[in-house]
Parts: sequence; C-alpha cells; structure tokens
Amino acid sequence: MSQKIFLCSICNINSGTCNEDCKFCSQSVKFKADIERYKQKPIEQILEEARRLEALGALGFCLVTAQKGLDDKTLDFVCSVASTLKREVPRLRLIACNGTATVEQLQELKRAGVSAYNHNLETSREFYPQVCTTHPWDERYSTCENVNTVGLKLISGGIFGMGETMEDRTSMLHSLKALNPVSVPLNFYHHNPALPLNPNPLTIDESLNLITLARKILDKADRIMIAGGREITFKDRQHEIFEAGANSIVIGNYLTTAGRDAHTDLMMLKELGFEIAASPEDK
Repeated sequence: MSQKIFLCSICNINSGTCNEDCKFCSQSVKFKADIERYKQKPIEQILEEARRLEALGALGFCLVTAQKGLDDKTLDFVCSVASTLKREVPRLRLIACNGTATVEQLQELKRAGVSAYNHNLETSREFYPQVCTTHPWDERYSTCENVNTVGLKLISGGIFGMGETMEDRTSMLHSLKALNPVSVPLNFYHHNPALPLNPNPLTIDESLNLITLARKILDKADRIMIAGGREITFKDRQHEIFEAGANSIVIGNYLTTAGRDAHTDLMMLKELGFEIAASPEDK
C-alpha cells in the first residue's frame, strides 16, 4: 500500500496589518515589505479559494490573520468565515491561525466549526528574543497549551534558517514534542530584502537532515509538513523531502509568497507513487 500524503492550504484572510516586530515576517508593518495589505478578505473570495483547493485535493484549509492575537472583531470574522465554509465545503478540515488565543476564544472557534489551531513556536525559547521583541516565546507556548486544553488539534512547528544554531533547532523540536502536536509545519526562511535577517544559509542537504531530525524527535506526530520556503530551499530536489520523513505539504500560495503550481506538485506526487489522503485519519 502506497503512502498517503496530506495536502494542506493557506488562506490569508487578513494581510499585512501586524504591529509586531518579528524579523522573519513580511506581514509586519514595521518593515514596510512590498506586499498586498487588506483588513478582511471578502467571503466570496475565501469561498472560491476553498472550493478550488479542495478540488485539487487539499484536506486542510487554514484561515490566517496577521496580528499578534485574537480580538473580538477578528474572532467574529473568523467564526463567520468558518461557519460559512463548514456549510459550503464540508469536506475541508478547517484550521485557524490567528496568533495568541485564550481558552475562551478557542472554544468559540471550535463551536464555529474549526477543528485545528496552528500556532508555531518559530524557534527555540533561547533564540526567540533575537527575532522578536514585542511578545515573549512563553506566550506562544501557552497558546499551544490552550489549544490542547480545549480539545482542538494542535498544529505547531517553526522556521529554520534565521541565524539560529543547531542547538536552537533541537531545542525547538523538543519543546514541540512536549506539546504533542498532530502536525508539525516546517518552514524554511524565505528572505525578503525588506526584512533585517540575512538570507537563509542552509543547504539542501542540511535542510533534508532537519526534516529527518524532526521526524525522529516528533515520532508521535501524525504529520511532518513542509510549508513555507519549500520551493526555494529544495529546488529540483523537492521529491527528497518525503524520503527524509515528510508526509504532508502545503499546496498553492503561502501568506505573502507564491508557491509552486499545484498541478506540478500533484504530478510530482503521482510520479513518486503516492496517494493523496482523502481524510485526516489517512496515514
């Protein structure tokens, strides 16, 4: 029986409005990156994206907002979008990614039809102050604990290639293991000239080894997902991520950067002999 690959997709429903100073993120208003910025994406556009990506085989559909955390207005918007999608595209597993969140806010999302929450640790507790000073790493960890408390599926990962050490990478992976996420998105820093970080120094081989390390440490996770930076990091060796231990990818575009054409990804998976997962329970 061939391995099944879980396809996830991202919908940036609010873009480029964040006041935090995360040095890896073009959505921060502080760095004035040349990206599209808007408060709320129209529900018709979100629904069109959801239907198109579901038709391509995506099971996960992540509703992302660009701000430190949930406020009442954002919570109402995300819940409204989730309720509509749950009704119109019921096969999709809805994921919310809205920054720091309380138990009460997460319970509201759950009632609206959200089944998983994505909040990345990004890097180690020790290195985090080097890339963000406007909120602490511990706040991120607490949100992940809140996700587990309310019974939503936790999705949490991080970014490699921001100038962190190997010790930092291992530390982050062990912190993730303690949270027991069902899915671990591994991002590879995609440099934007407006951002203060240096370009990602990792080679393809180093990046593949990090996937293998993540799979080894996070042996209980259902999915190791390769997300942002996949195309620029692995180039014509993207097929090797599965040999390294990945079993999930993001198809379509990312938050502010274009992904590879989805049909190219689907052709790659077919040529490798993989099936596309048809339900979240598929392994």
